[in-house]
Amino acid sequence: MKILPKIILFSAAFAPALLAAENVTKNWTPPAYKIQAQVLSEGIMAAHPELLSVTFHGVPPGMSKVYTMFAGSYVDRIGNPDDPDDVMVVQLGITILDPRWHRLKDPAKKFVMMMPLRDAAGNDIGMLVAAYKNPDFSPDETSAALEAKFFAMGTKLRDDLQQKIPSYSWLFEPAG
Repeated sequence: MKILPKIILFSAAFAPALLAAENVTKNWTPPAYKIQAQVLSEGIMAAHPELLSVTFHGVPPGMSKVYTMFAGSYVDRIGNPDDPDDVMVVQLGITILDPRWHRLKDPAKKFVMMMPLRDAAGNDIGMLVAAYKNPDFSPDETSAALEAKFFAMGTKLRDDLQQKIPSYSWLFEPAG
């Protein structure tokens, strides 16, 4: 029986600050070859100019409780440990909507969707993060419609992607 994921709305004031990439100790090293998840990430970015980034998160095969970004448009961040909110999405299967309209260390206004990543069978297998360009956002009465638009775009992206993922382990297989 499928249960709709719980949705948690986080305001930018309560979301944890992102660590600077250069100060992060990696918790996973990707293989020397390009993995299937990276090919998916590159394809998503090529097909969706409205995105600033897309990243895949979870526990790499053969590891336990090592939550990391394992593919994405910020290649230099692959292997960075996940933040507590990332781990919460993976463990609980929730969705976090984050407008990020007033971040001191984040120069671009964006709308971030942190969603359970699912395989073709509908199993929660990790997390997909989609950051949409959002130059028009402001915290006023117009924000609800804009948030609904980004939520619909993010879930469609995730649901379309689901059909391309036969299993979690497939994401780590060599591309080619």
